[in-house]
Amino acid sequence: MKALLLPALFLISLLSFSQNFQSEDISEAEAKAATGWFGKPVNMNTGNYDLKYHRLEFTVDPAQAFITGTVTSHFVAKEDLTTVTFELVDNMTVSQVTQRGTPLSFAQNNDDEVVITLPQMQTQGVLDSLSVSYSGNPVSSGFGSFETDTHNGDPVMWTLSEPFGAKAWWPCKQDLNDKIDMIDVYITTPRFNPSNEEYVAVANGLELSQTINGSTKTTHFRHQYPIPAYLIAIAVTNYSVYSHTVANNGNPFEIINYVYPEDLAYAQSRTPVTVDIMNLFSNLFEPYPFASEKYGHAQFGWGGGMEHTTVSFMGSLGRGLIAHELAHQWFGDKVTCGSWQDIWLNEGFATYLSGLVVEDFDGDADFRSWRQDKISSITNYTDGSVYIPAQDTTSVNRIFSSRLTYNKGAMVLHMLRKKLGDAVFYQGLKDYLADPELAYGYAKTGDLIRNMEAASGANLSEFFDDWVYGEGYPRYTIQWNQVESGSMNVKISQTQSHSSVSYFEAPVPLRINGTQGEVLDIVLDNTTNNQTYQPTVNFEVRNVNFDPEYDIISKNNNVVLSNEDFVLEQQIVFYPNPTSGIINLEKPASLNVKKVEVFNALGQVLYSEAFSGTVDVSKFANGILFLRLETSEGIINKTIVKK
Repeated sequence: MKALLLPALFLISLLSFSQNFQSEDISEAEAKAATGWFGKPVNMNTGNYDLKYHRLEFTVDPAQAFITGTVTSHFVAKEDLTTVTFELVDNMTVSQVTQRGTPLSFAQNNDDEVVITLPQMQTQGVLDSLSVSYSGNPVSSGFGSFETDTHNGDPVMWTLSEPFGAKAWWPCKQDLNDKIDMIDVYITTPRFNPSNEEYVAVANGLELSQTINGSTKTTHFRHQYPIPAYLIAIAVTNYSVYSHTVANNGNPFEIINYVYPEDLAYAQSRTPVTVDIMNLFSNLFEPYPFASEKYGHAQFGWGGGMEHTTVSFMGSLGRGLIAHELAHQWFGDKVTCGSWQDIWLNEGFATYLSGLVVEDFDGDADFRSWRQDKISSITNYTDGSVYIPAQDTTSVNRIFSSRLTYNKGAMVLHMLRKKLGDAVFYQGLKDYLADPELAYGYAKTGDLIRNMEAASGANLSEFFDDWVYGEGYPRYTIQWNQVESGSMNVKISQTQSHSSVSYFEAPVPLRINGTQGEVLDIVLDNTTNNQTYQPTVNFEVRNVNFDPEYDIISKNNNVVLSNEDFVLEQQIVFYPNPTSGIINLEKPASLNVKKVEVFNALGQVLYSEAFSGTVDVSKFANGILFLRLETSEGIINKTIVKK
């Protein structure tokens, strides 16, 4: 989800619609939207059937806070059933439940349930259906799940159901464990508003028809992809409608924009960038996952936006918000977080993809500033994990924390990208989106780890334990000196802001600046405290900058020109370097070397043996290799160039 400040007063519609929301605004809005729905336990009574199809028939009038509906549900029994439970708030009135035209017994209770008694046992594995007819005023049952208001004096209604608001306006199953395979949505409205302007209805999927029946109109949408209840949405007002075409490699589809008539000119100047963002995301990841239907924007009356599948509801049209909501169509809608503990798989990804738009459209300098802002937000406090602890899943502010869920989640993805390299990082995310266990379904953090490890061949447990499950961030002290030409000595020390992490293992970027204007960027694989390195530097060093591109979450770092002798590092001599084959290692007899390891740039162990005096690197790929010697006096790290 993306936005939702308090409901807008439409006296200044254009001003509201033009705001460019930052992640702090987005998360605050979402937290407010969710208030009133958290703190409710997962409904264990809806887990015994698998939804296959909904026919959603709604009758609404934007001038009235009321809905009448019939929801027909097809479902497969996961165990032998004698009753079926749907969720619906208890101030909505169910008038009838039928199965193939036969009325069934049912009861509504104070736990927001409709419990339906089947005429006979439905055996495990059997597909059946039933229809629930109901009506009521949804507004009083939740904060914002069903809204009526006005814009420029004209009535408007919309729905917004993340995380648990769907049951405020239709009988559903809304836990994150079952997507509906397909939906048909029929929205019946008055044909005209009080100003005699035609109402336009919006919903997920492809519009198939509009049927006029005297003074009313029924608009039919069909969505043929799996969808969770919270992403189903409708909106109605006197929208102006226009579209942009996405080429999609010869299979074009439309981006359809539904905007208030008074904001049409402004919207038409802002939405064309959606095509460029769509093309960027399609190139980086995979084609738009709902291309056989549409993508769209529907203006509504709260600040920010909400990523309903195939049509994001938008309270503003800043480029960042457009990018954020569109990103969710891949990360959040196609692959949906499987629990609210894993919501960073929705929000951290969408935040990072909005940063990728900055990188691609505006360049490296602006993307660097974007990362700097995120790090500043993350390190404003010393605690907090990306992953939501179980005890915090009833806290709206914690789940929609801009600092942790959005910004830290995004920067963790950036750090993973820098650790793995672009090719492996993007391949891993493509695999994640295409994973048959996840595609158009649900994912948890472990599923992301599994795909990224498969793509990289690296064990990423330590990375995720530190940066996703652990709290806080590191503070680095970099000591350096240069005692001889051709190399320099570096020692990396670290303290942690929170005790949950014993040591943040990470590639540490340094920029070496020479006295004659030379610049050398290096990345040191830092896995232990007080780790020492002797990188090759073929010029006289003037100073050293820590993380000049803001690629790592950290704060209050210090770079020191040290008088320390770095004696340990100088006790090992290795040659030749560069090499295409054998590396010779020489050490004093008094120094006990317990183990010699060679790593590639991804941190994969290529060699691990007891000390023997030589290491054959001929079978390894060309590039930078890292030699790690575990000695009786500490760890020694050397850099090898394999040619």
